[in-house]
Amino acid sequence: MRHPPRRRFLGRLVGAGLALTPLAAALAGCDKNGWPAGMVEIKWDRDTCTRCKMVISDRRFAAELRGGPQDSAYKFDDIGCLLFWLREQTPTLPWLADPATRQWVADMNNKGEQLHWLDPRQAHYVSRHSPMGYNFAATAQPQAGSQDFATMREHLLARGK
Repeated sequence: MRHPPRRRFLGRLVGAGLALTPLAAALAGCDKNGWPAGMVEIKWDRDTCTRCKMVISDRRFAAELRGGPQDSAYKFDDIGCLLFWLREQTPTLPWLADPATRQWVADMNNKGEQLHWLDPRQAHYVSRHSPMGYNFAATAQPQAGSQDFATMREHLLARGK
């Protein structure tokens, strides 16, 4: 029995799609806009910080957390807002401790549309004026006077705000 041309076309299309699966898997780490896999794009000058409700504008200090039952995204204008929000929410949101919960912080060297995102727990922090005055910026490599995540977090939370 001969299949109509439309069915043959669909059969070839499905077959070609399966052949491209390894390529699609290789490209899954980045989307077309350069955002890390799993990260929800921040709409600069429109999205607001989950904690302080300020507009997220400075590409050098933004942060994001994603997880929970609905895999929700929480966006922040400053690493300090993320840390204080985590401290405030952890007792009520047990999924925050889940290893599947992902976090990103902007590299302080971001310029224009060239964005680089770091795992905040692996980043190094230097003193820089930041949007909410927490005054820490993330960098991938240690620098003179930089602090690791645990030290920066302890210092910032002890200072309060």
